[in-house]
Amino acid sequence: MTVRTRFAPSPTGMLHIGGARTALFNHLFARHHGGQFLLRVEDTDRERSTEAATQMILQGLDWLGITPDEAPVFQSSRQARHTEVAMQMLASGAAYRCYLQPDELTALREQAAAEKRPFRLESPWRDRDPSEAPAGINPVIRVRAPREGKMVVPDLVQGDVQVANIELDDLIILRSDGTPTYLHAVVVDDHDMGITHVIRGDDHLTNTFRQVLVYHANGWELPHFAHIPLIHGADGAKLSKRHGAVSVLEFREQGFLPEALCNYLLRLGWGHGDAEIISHDEAVQLFDIAGVGRAASRMDYAKLTHLNAHYLRLADNDRLTADIAARLGVSDAVKLARIAALMPGLKERARTLVELADSTRFLTLDLPLTYDAKAVAQLTEENRAMLGEIATALDACDFTLEAVNAVLHATAERTGRKLGQVAQPIRAALTGSTVSPPIDQTLVALGRDEALARIRAA
Repeated sequence: MTVRTRFAPSPTGMLHIGGARTALFNHLFARHHGGQFLLRVEDTDRERSTEAATQMILQGLDWLGITPDEAPVFQSSRQARHTEVAMQMLASGAAYRCYLQPDELTALREQAAAEKRPFRLESPWRDRDPSEAPAGINPVIRVRAPREGKMVVPDLVQGDVQVANIELDDLIILRSDGTPTYLHAVVVDDHDMGITHVIRGDDHLTNTFRQVLVYHANGWELPHFAHIPLIHGADGAKLSKRHGAVSVLEFREQGFLPEALCNYLLRLGWGHGDAEIISHDEAVQLFDIAGVGRAASRMDYAKLTHLNAHYLRLADNDRLTADIAARLGVSDAVKLARIAALMPGLKERARTLVELADSTRFLTLDLPLTYDAKAVAQLTEENRAMLGEIATALDACDFTLEAVNAVLHATAERTGRKLGQVAQPIRAALTGSTVSPPIDQTLVALGRDEALARIRAA
């Protein structure tokens, strides 16, 4: 058996972090078993589905590197097939036409409430002669659910889950306007796409029992189900906007690397010993459903940020330079060269790309600079006099790291200052703040003309 998994988002909103983890688990499971990972866009809700949401989902998956092995399937394009299967079920007696009207359904619900019992639809049309159908009314088509016994569904995460058949309604598979319902379309699509493993959030568990009705009615083999626990906020509540970023693309804007986010999501509900840092290739080798726990996971942004800092230090300098240039809107070759020159040191202290961009910004500024309060405090009359002398000495040197360091040490020795007391006024002049990479590297990265212009301006 070739393993085939799928991620099936609805394009009614953004790709949220829980959906991204589901996609990742499906992707890794398929790769681990040498199978295929597929994508199906479940856009049957035509009123709420949008092209913008579809593109955001596709962009989010592409950014994370979770790419399907076949072209995405759009569920709305398969309506004829969904209808065909419903008609086959009708012909075999596995489904029936139901002519109940909304007011009749309301009356049945009110009756159940008055009798203080749970409402469970028992349609009078289940066994009624179709010849008695009222004229001018389009029926829905319902699957004929069993009345006795129980349904047991093996689950790779939850274990065997079961429900008494008496608790299952006769599921509508085609609406009165002829459109298929979501629960019916999903089963038909999974069957036709050859999906062997359905890995999704455990909020779909109740849907599974109803979908199994469609599998059984058609005599189709069930896929393996794996319902993974949801992600909660740090407070244990359902993850929402108030907990921070929810959309995958928001994490991108907040400066997280895709490999860091994937590593974090992998460890959010799945474990392999004490391993925390797991590359994509290692994840493919290690991942299996057996490592998924049953308890809900809690989003920890501090841990994600710490992990992101690790991946920033490993990231290619040219890649980071390009990202930072885009964030800062910089295209000038001279300024790009400055960023590239200091990137090895800058990335060591940053936790996100946003922080990295902020620490790099001074390299892209034009005179006159704006000085923060701490920088102003460094630019005393005495220090400004020293800056003038340093500018003269730097102008006469080769402007290499060795030559610049020689000027700084000579100034410290001549003035009786510590090297840091020499460096801080220069740093203030060069950056407008008191924070930068090592001052010799900063001077050389700016280059002779720019560095001297900033020092003299201060």
